[in-house]
Amino acid sequence: MTGFQELYQQKCVSAEKAVAIIRSGDVVDYGFFNGKPVVCDQALAARHGELRDVYIHTAVTIPPVPEVIKYPKSFVYHDLQFSKLTRVLKSSGFPAYYLPIMYHQAPAWFRDRVADHRNVVICAVCPMDRHGYFNLGPHPSATLAAMEEADTVILEVVQDMPRCLGGAEESVHISQVDYVVEAPEDQKMADLPTAEPSQTDRDIASHIMPFIHDGSCLQLGIGGMPNAVGKIIADSDLKDLGGHTEMLSDAYVDMLLSGRMTGQRKPFDKGRVAYTFALGSRRLYNFMDNNPAVSAYPASYTNDPRVIGQIDDFISINNALQVDLYSQINAESLGTTQVSGNGGMWDFVIGAQWSKNGKSFICLASTYKDSQGNLRSRVMPRLKEGSIVTIPRHQVDYVVTEFGAARMRAQSTWSRAERIIGLAHPDFRESLVQEAETMGIWRQSNKKDA
Repeated sequence: MTGFQELYQQKCVSAEKAVAIIRSGDVVDYGFFNGKPVVCDQALAARHGELRDVYIHTAVTIPPVPEVIKYPKSFVYHDLQFSKLTRVLKSSGFPAYYLPIMYHQAPAWFRDRVADHRNVVICAVCPMDRHGYFNLGPHPSATLAAMEEADTVILEVVQDMPRCLGGAEESVHISQVDYVVEAPEDQKMADLPTAEPSQTDRDIASHIMPFIHDGSCLQLGIGGMPNAVGKIIADSDLKDLGGHTEMLSDAYVDMLLSGRMTGQRKPFDKGRVAYTFALGSRRLYNFMDNNPAVSAYPASYTNDPRVIGQIDDFISINNALQVDLYSQINAESLGTTQVSGNGGMWDFVIGAQWSKNGKSFICLASTYKDSQGNLRSRVMPRLKEGSIVTIPRHQVDYVVTEFGAARMRAQSTWSRAERIIGLAHPDFRESLVQEAETMGIWRQSNKKDA
């Protein structure tokens, strides 16, 4: 038995013993994404009767649903991306809150002691290797930074987790850990198959494709539309595309396996797609395991606009909920109701525009149907009172709907309004023109005369 193995045995305890150190009022980091613990969460929830106001911090909770949410008097939930589960919690009255973030700053939050001090960090990791390191799997994000500043670090070892090769901060050493908890061998990572892109997704993707050229470097957000872009590219004749992204998704598997994404024209990380977390299907996780084609980094690297801006021909593609006639982008709320988070959107919108020949695309379907089946426009005269401006108008580059792509950068207010109206569903364009006139941002021009 090596020294590292002896240290492992000394620190290996039951989940119940590990979480026994948590006290009322503690701030507990659950790890982001696939880093969320399961058996430690169950053990902590079992202590609900003796605890009050334990603050759980995480980002994008995925199945299984945490046990602590059953006990609102004992636990308060914070989500840095306000995922679907958190929306359900909030709507049911559970104390769940959003934590706005510029994602590239997350590691510095901990190291510079800006964020609430973490009393305990609990994170799911890969089994320890012969050198004494636990690979953080597909979620380096800000994990190591949080561990460095926490009072206590608990690792939940998951056999099923892919070992993700990295450029930096993708592993933690046994000497930096207080407790190790071994998850049951049958504990699996959640399989999150991507939804098949809709026709609207494909139409939006088709408007972006003319801007993607040989050697472009791509960042794709989450959802059906970015996956549509990946599938179209995989079937195209594009060459030597690069990848540098926040989230690694199944779309990157399509592009890498097709040979379209080689990364050979990138100024750094040649031949590799840099990412800071991954969410997707079992196919994605199997692809990532020990694969040098993808490289895990902290968010302070992947999402830093200063890093992104050094990559020529950078193409950033993200989704939004609404756009108004001022070209303000709302990607996270419906009025005062939080439905998502800004994540790294700001990072890539700015980074892409700092890139030589780079472009940022913010995409949305022009309409949706309400609960009564009525068609409603996502192109708004003004954002509803209480709505969040995720990207202010002066930072918006391209806006894309199924009706086209229009550039906002370097355009006046009336020109922006005219271009935004052209992206709306035809049924709503005349009313938008009337609203623009009332708002004083309309110039009598070709669109009203058409």
